Amino acid sequence: MNKKTALMYAVDLLARQEQSEKRLREKLQRKGYEEEEIEAALARLHEKHYLNDEEACQHQFDYLYRESRSSVRQICLKLQQRGFEASLVRQCVPRDTFEREQKAAMKNLSLKFKPSADQQKMLASLYRAGFDTSVCRGAVEEFAAVAEEE
Repeated sequence: MNKKTALMYAVDLLARQEQSEKRLREKLQRKGYEEEEIEAALARLHEKHYLNDEEACQHQFDYLYRESRSSVRQICLKLQQRGFEASLVRQCVPRDTFEREQKAAMKNLSLKFKPSADQQKMLASLYRAGFDTSVCRGAVEEFAAVAEEE
């Protein structure tokens, strides 16, 4: 059986999931392809617009920002772990994230705690999840207010 070319393997990977160039390069290297063949494959993917770190990073950031309960800090770390440059990731972050962060923190609390839970434990949980101090305090106060209303 013939071994796939680096380009074919890279296209298969991209068909399954958007990749950063760095991550794609690492996967091709681990698979044992020669550096010359990897460079040619990546150049061809760029030429055909199948590989674009700016677009891929923005798509993945937007999805995680909308769909997850992760803090912006966690989202940024996750994208950097996926091989995107930190400066590229920072460009994706909207100017004002407070309201979104507050909602995500509230969602986190509602999944892990009862409104009557120890506020210090709730704060610690949100801090560990990467939320800003002001977001943590605001979310815990709002969440605990639900217990007082009941």
